[in-house]
Amino acid sequence: MTAPLTPPPPPHEPSPHDGGWPPPYEMQPEGQYGKDGQDGPGLRTELREAAVIALVVALAGVPLGLLWEWLAPSVPLLGDVVNGGWVVYLKDSEGEQAIGVDGTFTLLALAFGVVSAVVVFLWRRRGGVPLAVALGVGGLLGSVLAWRVGVWLGPGSDVIAQARAAGKGVTFSAPLKLGAKGALLAWSLSALLVHLGLTALFGPRDPEPVLPTHPPGSVG
Repeated sequence: MTAPLTPPPPPHEPSPHDGGWPPPYEMQPEGQYGKDGQDGPGLRTELREAAVIALVVALAGVPLGLLWEWLAPSVPLLGDVVNGGWVVYLKDSEGEQAIGVDGTFTLLALAFGVVSAVVVFLWRRRGGVPLAVALGVGGLLGSVLAWRVGVWLGPGSDVIAQARAAGKGVTFSAPLKLGAKGALLAWSLSALLVHLGLTALFGPRDPEPVLPTHPPGSVG
């Protein structure tokens, strides 16, 4: 007679004390993943950095205003006395100086947007909603500040007083004026587009999850 076959022992079932199976995903250090479990330094740190970026970008509007006042073409005016009162009119009614003033501001704002986006990306080397909002808000505030600084440093707004000071038939410069208010958005738009492009091309990629391995004795 042959001995009865002994059934194989049941597979080992994990107990709640040995961590279970499959093993958990590998944990990443807190420096790479924030306390909230997301890629980056954490939401609170990102908000602080975004506030600093928005403030610095906005203050960069001062040099933009200085450059605009320096590089913008002057619009020539003439003063004349008509019926005992002063009147002011354009010396060249078909001139394009006024368009050049708006164009100079727009080109400078686009350049400042590109530079600010590159600097922010080189500093953080990543994207994110807080950084994008900081660039957009900071660029808009910087443009408004540059506009007001340029107007303040440019010729006075009282053209009648300037005409009287210059004399009848003497050319003087018109106050610095931004006719196309849409130019105030040029800085923000260029900064957002450039930063988005840099992040897409050179930003960090999302890490691939570590898949669990099969337990011993299981069919793979």
